[in-house]
Amino acid sequence: MQEVKVSGFTFVRNAIKFGYPIREAILSVLPLCDEFIVMLGNSEDDTRKVIESIADPRIRIFDSTWDETLREGGKVLAVETDKAMDKISPDSHWAFYIQADEILHEHGFEAVRDAMRKYRDDNRIDGLLFNYRHFYGSYDYIGDSRKWYRKEIRVVKNDKLIRSYRDAQGFRKAGKKLHVKEVYAFIHHYGWVRPPKTMQAKQETFHKLWHSDEWVKKNVAVSETFDYSKVDSLSLFRGTHPAVMQDWISKMNWKFEYDSAKARRSAVAAVLHSLETLTGWRLGEYKNYKIIVG
Repeated sequence: MQEVKVSGFTFVRNAIKFGYPIREAILSVLPLCDEFIVMLGNSEDDTRKVIESIADPRIRIFDSTWDETLREGGKVLAVETDKAMDKISPDSHWAFYIQADEILHEHGFEAVRDAMRKYRDDNRIDGLLFNYRHFYGSYDYIGDSRKWYRKEIRVVKNDKLIRSYRDAQGFRKAGKKLHVKEVYAFIHHYGWVRPPKTMQAKQETFHKLWHSDEWVKKNVAVSETFDYSKVDSLSLFRGTHPAVMQDWISKMNWKFEYDSAKARRSAVAAVLHSLETLTGWRLGEYKNYKIIVG
Protein backbone atom coordinates (compact mmCIF):
# COMPACT_ATOMS: atom_id res chain seq x y z
CA MET A 1 0.00 0.00 0.00
CA GLN A 2 1.38 3.41 -0.96
CA GLU A 3 2.71 5.62 1.80
CA VAL A 4 1.80 9.24 2.38
CA LYS A 5 3.49 12.19 4.01
CA VAL A 6 1.17 14.25 6.18
CA SER A 7 1.67 17.72 7.66
CA GLY A 8 -0.53 18.80 10.54
CA PHE A 9 -1.13 22.49 11.11
CA THR A 10 -2.93 24.90 13.39
CA PHE A 11 -2.84 28.43 14.77
CA VAL A 12 -3.39 29.61 18.32
CA ARG A 13 -3.12 32.61 20.62
CA ASN A 14 -3.75 32.90 24.38
CA ALA A 15 -4.71 29.25 24.78
CA ILE A 16 -4.41 29.35 28.58
CA LYS A 17 -6.20 32.66 29.01
CA PHE A 18 -9.20 31.53 26.96
CA GLY A 19 -9.27 27.84 27.85
CA TYR A 20 -8.20 26.16 24.61
CA PRO A 21 -7.04 22.52 24.88
CA ILE A 22 -4.31 23.18 22.33
CA ARG A 23 -1.97 20.51 23.69
CA GLU A 24 -4.71 17.89 23.38
CA ALA A 25 -5.71 19.14 19.93
CA ILE A 26 -2.19 18.65 18.61
CA LEU A 27 -1.78 15.28 20.33
CA SER A 28 -5.06 14.06 18.83
CA VAL A 29 -3.74 14.26 15.24
CA LEU A 30 0.00 13.90 15.81
CA PRO A 31 -0.06 10.08 15.37
CA LEU A 32 -1.13 10.67 11.76
CA CYS A 33 1.45 13.36 11.00
CA ASP A 34 5.07 13.45 9.87
CA GLU A 35 5.38 17.08 10.94
CA PHE A 36 3.16 19.57 12.74
CA ILE A 37 3.13 23.32 12.15
CA VAL A 38 1.97 25.72 14.88
CA MET A 39 1.45 29.37 14.00
CA LEU A 40 1.74 30.94 17.45
CA GLY A 41 0.06 34.32 17.77
CA ASN A 42 1.27 37.10 20.04
CA SER A 43 0.03 35.75 23.37
CA GLU A 44 -0.25 37.17 26.87
CA ASP A 45 0.22 33.81 28.57
CA ASP A 46 2.43 30.71 28.42
CA THR A 47 0.85 29.13 25.35
CA ARG A 48 4.31 28.48 23.92
CA LYS A 49 5.34 26.48 27.00
CA VAL A 50 2.19 24.36 26.73
CA ILE A 51 3.03 23.44 23.14
CA GLU A 52 6.70 22.88 23.91
CA SER A 53 5.73 20.53 26.75
CA ILE A 54 4.70 17.97 24.12
CA ALA A 55 8.42 17.65 23.39
CA ASP A 56 8.05 16.09 19.96
CA PRO A 57 10.60 16.88 17.21
CA ARG A 58 7.85 16.84 14.59
CA ILE A 59 6.39 20.07 16.00
CA ARG A 60 7.63 23.35 14.53
CA ILE A 61 6.51 26.64 16.09
CA PHE A 62 6.42 29.89 14.13
CA ASP A 63 5.69 33.28 15.68
CA SER A 64 3.00 35.51 14.26
CA THR A 65 1.41 38.86 15.08
CA TRP A 66 -2.33 39.04 14.48
CA ASP A 67 -3.61 41.93 12.39
CA GLU A 68 -6.03 43.60 14.81
CA THR A 69 -7.52 45.71 11.98
CA LEU A 70 -9.10 42.65 10.33
CA ARG A 71 -12.42 42.83 12.14
CA GLU A 72 -14.90 41.65 9.54
CA GLY A 73 -16.14 38.08 9.39
CA GLY A 74 -13.27 36.61 11.39
CA LYS A 75 -10.88 37.12 8.46
CA VAL A 76 -7.82 37.22 10.69
CA LEU A 77 -8.46 33.56 11.57
CA ALA A 78 -8.26 32.60 7.89
CA VAL A 79 -5.11 34.68 7.49
CA GLU A 80 -3.43 32.85 10.37
CA THR A 81 -4.56 29.50 8.99
CA ASP A 82 -3.03 30.31 5.60
CA LYS A 83 0.22 31.38 7.27
CA ALA A 84 0.44 27.94 8.89
CA MET A 85 -0.39 26.18 5.60
CA ASP A 86 2.40 28.07 3.87
CA LYS A 87 4.96 26.53 6.26
CA ILE A 88 4.07 22.96 5.27
CA SER A 89 6.83 20.91 3.65
CA PRO A 90 6.45 20.97 -0.14
CA ASP A 91 6.76 17.18 -0.42
CA SER A 92 3.79 16.45 1.86
CA HIS A 93 0.81 14.87 0.16
CA TRP A 94 -1.82 15.93 2.69
CA ALA A 95 -2.35 18.72 5.22
CA PHE A 96 -4.32 17.94 8.40
CA TYR A 97 -5.91 21.02 9.94
CA ILE A 98 -7.07 21.07 13.55
CA GLN A 99 -8.30 24.10 15.43
CA ALA A 100 -7.26 24.78 19.02
CA ASP A 101 -10.59 23.62 20.48
CA GLU A 102 -11.03 20.56 18.25
CA ILE A 103 -9.99 17.00 19.07
CA LEU A 104 -9.90 14.07 16.66
CA HIS A 105 -11.29 10.90 18.23
CA GLU A 106 -8.76 8.09 17.93
CA HIS A 107 -11.48 5.72 16.73
CA GLY A 108 -11.13 7.39 13.35
CA PHE A 109 -7.38 6.92 12.90
CA GLU A 110 -7.55 3.94 10.57
CA ALA A 111 -10.34 5.40 8.45
CA VAL A 112 -8.33 8.59 7.93
CA ARG A 113 -5.11 6.70 7.17
CA ASP A 114 -6.88 4.48 4.65
CA ALA A 115 -8.51 7.44 2.91
CA MET A 116 -5.25 9.38 2.66
CA ARG A 117 -3.56 6.38 1.08
CA LYS A 118 -6.43 5.56 -1.23
CA TYR A 119 -6.94 9.08 -2.58
CA ARG A 120 -3.35 10.32 -2.51
CA ASP A 121 -3.07 10.38 -6.29
CA ASP A 122 -6.76 10.76 -7.11
CA ASN A 123 -7.00 14.15 -8.78
CA ARG A 124 -10.77 14.20 -8.31
CA ILE A 125 -10.32 14.56 -4.55
CA ASP A 126 -9.24 17.79 -2.86
CA GLY A 127 -9.91 16.84 0.75
CA LEU A 128 -11.56 14.67 3.38
CA LEU A 129 -14.79 15.44 5.20
CA PHE A 130 -15.21 14.73 8.93
CA ASN A 131 -18.20 14.33 11.23
CA TYR A 132 -18.61 16.82 14.08
CA ARG A 133 -19.89 16.72 17.64
CA HIS A 134 -20.29 20.14 19.22
CA PHE A 135 -20.23 20.04 23.02
CA TYR A 136 -21.97 22.76 24.99
CA GLY A 137 -21.84 23.74 28.66
CA SER A 138 -20.21 20.51 29.75
CA TYR A 139 -18.78 17.32 28.33
CA ASP A 140 -22.16 15.62 28.67
CA TYR A 141 -24.23 17.54 26.12
CA ILE A 142 -23.97 18.20 22.41
CA GLY A 143 -25.80 20.76 20.30
CA ASP A 144 -28.43 19.13 18.11
CA SER A 145 -30.15 22.12 16.49
CA ARG A 146 -29.68 23.33 12.93
CA LYS A 147 -27.19 26.03 13.93
CA TRP A 148 -24.44 23.45 14.53
CA TYR A 149 -22.67 22.28 11.37
CA ARG A 150 -22.55 18.50 11.09
CA LYS A 151 -19.53 18.06 8.80
CA GLU A 152 -16.44 20.00 7.76
CA ILE A 153 -13.19 19.55 5.84
CA ARG A 154 -10.11 18.98 7.97
CA VAL A 155 -7.71 17.21 5.61
CA VAL A 156 -6.76 18.78 2.27
CA LYS A 157 -4.28 18.06 -0.49
CA ASN A 158 -1.04 20.03 -0.24
CA ASP A 159 -2.13 22.33 -3.05
CA LYS A 160 -1.23 26.02 -2.92
CA LEU A 161 -4.52 26.88 -4.62
CA ILE A 162 -6.37 25.67 -1.50
CA ARG A 163 -6.92 28.49 0.98
CA SER A 164 -8.77 28.98 4.23
CA TYR A 165 -12.30 30.29 3.69
CA ARG A 166 -14.05 33.15 5.50
CA ASP A 167 -13.45 32.69 9.26
CA ALA A 168 -11.31 29.56 8.83
CA GLN A 169 -14.16 27.08 9.27
CA GLY A 170 -13.46 25.47 5.91
CA PHE A 171 -11.50 25.77 2.67
CA ARG A 172 -11.87 26.74 -0.99
CA LYS A 173 -9.74 26.03 -4.06
CA ALA A 174 -9.26 29.06 -6.30
CA GLY A 175 -12.49 30.34 -4.76
CA LYS A 176 -14.49 27.19 -5.53
CA LYS A 177 -15.83 24.46 -3.23
CA LEU A 178 -13.54 21.49 -2.66
CA HIS A 179 -14.40 18.02 -3.94
CA VAL A 180 -14.20 15.71 -0.95
CA LYS A 181 -14.64 12.17 0.27
CA GLU A 182 -16.39 11.47 3.55
CA VAL A 183 -14.48 9.55 6.22
CA TYR A 184 -16.03 7.87 9.23
CA ALA A 185 -14.12 9.88 11.80
CA PHE A 186 -15.31 12.37 14.41
CA ILE A 187 -13.99 15.74 15.47
CA HIS A 188 -15.09 16.76 18.96
CA HIS A 189 -15.51 20.52 19.16
CA TYR A 190 -15.14 21.79 22.74
CA GLY A 191 -15.30 25.50 21.98
CA TRP A 192 -18.40 25.99 24.13
CA VAL A 193 -17.11 24.03 27.14
CA ARG A 194 -15.17 26.32 29.45
CA PRO A 195 -15.55 27.66 32.98
CA PRO A 196 -18.27 30.36 32.79
CA LYS A 197 -15.81 33.18 33.56
CA THR A 198 -13.38 32.01 30.89
CA MET A 199 -16.20 31.54 28.39
CA GLN A 200 -17.42 35.09 28.98
CA ALA A 201 -13.92 36.55 28.53
CA LYS A 202 -13.47 34.57 25.33
CA GLN A 203 -16.81 35.77 23.94
CA GLU A 204 -16.09 39.42 24.70
CA THR A 205 -12.68 39.22 23.03
CA PHE A 206 -13.44 37.05 20.03
CA HIS A 207 -16.55 38.92 18.91
CA LYS A 208 -14.12 41.74 18.13
CA LEU A 209 -12.69 39.56 15.36
CA TRP A 210 -16.05 39.74 13.59
CA HIS A 211 -17.54 43.08 14.62
CA SER A 212 -16.84 46.68 15.55
CA ASP A 213 -16.52 47.89 19.14
CA GLU A 214 -19.96 49.48 18.79
CA TRP A 215 -21.55 46.18 17.75
CA VAL A 216 -19.87 44.31 20.60
CA LYS A 217 -20.98 46.90 23.14
CA LYS A 218 -24.58 46.64 21.90
CA ASN A 219 -24.85 42.87 21.44
CA VAL A 220 -22.51 41.19 23.94
CA ALA A 221 -23.73 41.29 27.50
CA VAL A 222 -21.29 42.62 30.08
CA SER A 223 -21.02 40.02 32.80
CA GLU A 224 -18.51 38.19 34.96
CA THR A 225 -19.79 34.80 33.81
CA PHE A 226 -21.29 33.41 30.62
CA ASP A 227 -24.99 32.52 30.64
CA TYR A 228 -25.09 28.94 29.36
CA SER A 229 -28.88 28.78 29.71
CA LYS A 230 -29.48 30.65 26.45
CA VAL A 231 -29.24 27.59 24.22
CA ASP A 232 -31.91 26.27 21.90
CA SER A 233 -31.53 22.49 22.05
CA LEU A 234 -29.08 19.89 23.36
CA SER A 235 -28.86 16.11 23.49
CA LEU A 236 -27.24 13.96 26.15
CA PHE A 237 -23.97 12.51 24.84
CA ARG A 238 -23.73 8.77 25.43
CA GLY A 239 -20.48 8.04 23.61
CA THR A 240 -16.82 8.25 24.58
CA HIS A 241 -14.45 11.19 24.55
CA PRO A 242 -10.99 11.05 22.94
CA ALA A 243 -8.36 9.53 25.21
CA VAL A 244 -6.22 12.67 25.16
CA MET A 245 -9.08 14.63 26.75
CA GLN A 246 -9.59 12.44 29.81
CA ASP A 247 -7.33 14.43 32.15
CA TRP A 248 -8.74 17.73 30.91
CA ILE A 249 -12.32 16.50 31.46
CA SER A 250 -11.53 15.23 34.96
CA LYS A 251 -10.60 18.79 35.99
CA MET A 252 -14.01 20.29 35.13
CA ASN A 253 -14.81 22.54 38.11
CA TRP A 254 -18.21 24.05 37.31
CA LYS A 255 -21.77 22.75 37.20
CA PHE A 256 -23.95 22.72 34.12
CA GLU A 257 -27.59 21.63 34.11
CA TYR A 258 -29.92 21.27 31.15
CA ASP A 259 -33.62 20.45 31.05
CA SER A 260 -34.57 19.02 27.64
CA ALA A 261 -38.21 19.84 28.37
CA LYS A 262 -37.29 23.53 28.12
CA ALA A 263 -35.64 23.31 24.70
CA ARG A 264 -35.96 26.65 22.92
CA ARG A 265 -37.38 25.59 19.56
CA SER A 266 -39.92 27.33 17.40
CA ALA A 267 -42.74 25.24 15.94
CA VAL A 268 -41.00 25.17 12.56
CA ALA A 269 -37.66 24.24 14.12
CA ALA A 270 -39.34 21.42 16.06
CA VAL A 271 -40.81 19.96 12.86
CA LEU A 272 -37.49 20.20 11.03
CA HIS A 273 -35.69 18.63 13.99
CA SER A 274 -38.12 15.70 13.98
CA LEU A 275 -37.64 15.27 10.22
CA GLU A 276 -33.87 15.23 10.63
CA THR A 277 -34.03 12.76 13.52
CA LEU A 278 -36.17 10.37 11.48
CA THR A 279 -34.41 10.63 8.13
CA GLY A 280 -30.95 12.08 8.76
CA TRP A 281 -31.74 14.75 6.16
CA ARG A 282 -31.35 18.43 7.04
CA LEU A 283 -33.44 20.72 4.85
CA GLY A 284 -31.42 23.62 3.41
CA GLU A 285 -28.17 22.54 5.04
CA TYR A 286 -25.19 24.75 4.17
CA LYS A 287 -22.38 22.71 2.64
CA ASN A 288 -19.06 24.34 1.84
CA TYR A 289 -17.95 21.29 -0.18
CA LYS A 290 -19.00 18.84 -2.90
CA ILE A 291 -19.08 15.20 -1.90
CA ILE A 292 -17.71 12.77 -4.50
CA VAL A 293 -19.59 9.47 -4.58
CA GLY A 294 -18.00 6.37 -6.06
